[in-house]
Amino acid sequence: MTLTAPETGTRRSTPEVLEAAVAHLRAQQHEQGWWKGELETNVTMDAEDLLLREFLGIRTEQETQEAARWIRSQQREDGTWANFHGGPADLSTTVEAWVALRLAGDDPGAEHMRRATRYVLAWGGIERTRVFTRIWLALFGLWSWDDLPDMPPELIFLPHWFPLNIYDWACWARQTVVPLTVVATLRPARPLPFGVDELRGNPPARPKAPLLSWAGAFQRLDAVLHRYSRTPIRPLRRLAMRRAAEWIIARQEADGSWGGIQPPWVYSLMALHLLGYPLDHPAMRAGIRGLDGFLVHEDTPDGRVRRLEACQSPVWDTCLAVTALLDAGVAADDPDVVRAAGWMLDEEITTTGDWAVRRPDLAPGGWAFEFENDGYPDTDDTAEVVLALRRVEHPDPDRMRAAVERGIAWSTGMQSLDGGWGAFDADNTRELITKLPFCDFGAVIDPPSADVTAHMVEMLAAEGRADSQACRRGVRWLLAAQERDGSWFGRWGANHVYGTGGVVPALVAAGVPAAAPAIRAAVDWLERHQNPDGGWGEDLRSYADPAWIGRGASTASQTAWALLALLAAGERSDAVERGVAWLGRTQQEDGSWDEPLYTGTGFPGAFYINYHLYRMVFPISALGRYVHGHPEGTGAA
Repeated sequence: MTLTAPETGTRRSTPEVLEAAVAHLRAQQHEQGWWKGELETNVTMDAEDLLLREFLGIRTEQETQEAARWIRSQQREDGTWANFHGGPADLSTTVEAWVALRLAGDDPGAEHMRRATRYVLAWGGIERTRVFTRIWLALFGLWSWDDLPDMPPELIFLPHWFPLNIYDWACWARQTVVPLTVVATLRPARPLPFGVDELRGNPPARPKAPLLSWAGAFQRLDAVLHRYSRTPIRPLRRLAMRRAAEWIIARQEADGSWGGIQPPWVYSLMALHLLGYPLDHPAMRAGIRGLDGFLVHEDTPDGRVRRLEACQSPVWDTCLAVTALLDAGVAADDPDVVRAAGWMLDEEITTTGDWAVRRPDLAPGGWAFEFENDGYPDTDDTAEVVLALRRVEHPDPDRMRAAVERGIAWSTGMQSLDGGWGAFDADNTRELITKLPFCDFGAVIDPPSADVTAHMVEMLAAEGRADSQACRRGVRWLLAAQERDGSWFGRWGANHVYGTGGVVPALVAAGVPAAAPAIRAAVDWLERHQNPDGGWGEDLRSYADPAWIGRGASTASQTAWALLALLAAGERSDAVERGVAWLGRTQQEDGSWDEPLYTGTGFPGAFYINYHLYRMVFPISALGRYVHGHPEGTGAA
């Protein structure tokens, strides 16, 4: 992999680069005040969307062919599909893409399908795919439910203090697991007009783990659960299924989604459908219509394509855009800024959600990620919204101040016992659940992370609360979480560049001197990992392979994160000048930056995101602080 990015040939002074970028960002604002860049993921979203529609009996030929064109366009020369741009081939993603293309009518003997088949067989066949992929195959009779981990619906009855209860799962996982218990109990198998024998590798069975290990214990528990599922206590099972359906219905959002994200959404629709909810039931109708609203259509030389966003990020994008404009010197009462602030105020969440299970006495407040995500506000969005709103001169300052105070109180109350903050829940740290055979894909708990904790610390410091107990505990958590090399791990962005870019400004804002050893170690780490072209980048493989930590092709967003940290530490070094120059050289004529590489993280090691607005908001903030300076500026988000 090259560690350089192409230059555009544009030659502008740094203030001119900033001015062009601001103009481009302004042009992306919706008339209602919000910003929303596309949230790009991988083709499992599109494959599973087609399979869901096939399962529900609503798939059309037009949408099938549009999705198939997109899936084919993302296939690489070796016949595989990856989970992020330039990443390694992924077995499960390749299998799901192959099945979707067969659904679209592609001949398994066609060269592109044969290349995919060769890869799948070389890596063990469908037998070595993740559990979720095999669940999709089981839905259509292509895999046996007996060979999948059992998830009994009786889980819904476990009290929240009992191990393995549904609130031990992260919010995105619990909303997926509850409907999956229904689906796995009813064991549907709706045949397709083709099979997957071409993809069966028949690898040797994996031996059971030792009995005295968590893996071994849960493997044997799974066998017990399978036996119980064949002869359950019928009244208890019926009650569990009814309770699960009620739980699912109660958590549907106003836009028809569940959590505003694809996994719980599709499994909730299937669960309700299997329980007898007709397609014209309001919950089903709203859910399907909402999914249609997450589709992106594009005309290409090969024809019209459609792809599905795994989620949408308007609140996140809007607060970061406002911060970027203010960092760039835009007036605090600028009409675009005020309009965005008004929209964010309308998005404040004042209802109680699942977070109250762990914090029952905490009053609601704060903001979520999506247009409609009232059940799951998060501390990360809330911190960044507060950091943006507090700098705006809004025509109704009392309303804005009241919303800010509620957001601060709620998010501060979500601090975990160890002093850090997770994103959606407090103290969601029970790792026992990660040992279940079901949990072979992505993060299933939401423990405190350096990036989220940094944003909370920075928000409290900006509000003059650096000496509060909550802020001091957060600072101690961050200092203890620093890696031995001087960096911080990035949970929600790639990766150590993101974590370090967020933590350094937070610690400085909270009063840690720029000369402190922790800050100097971080500065040294960033300078050591600057690319020869002057930019910064970190490949997403760093989540699985330490050799990639701090290493990757330069990107606009990651270069900006590094600059935000260096500027917060008071650096006006050669490293800073080279980073600023890189942003200037790579800016496009329209004021934007090209960024095909993914720098957002959904689940470390498994699921990644290309936030299309990251390439704008973070470079504007970094260049704005370089040109103007901001004593209370925020760091990487």
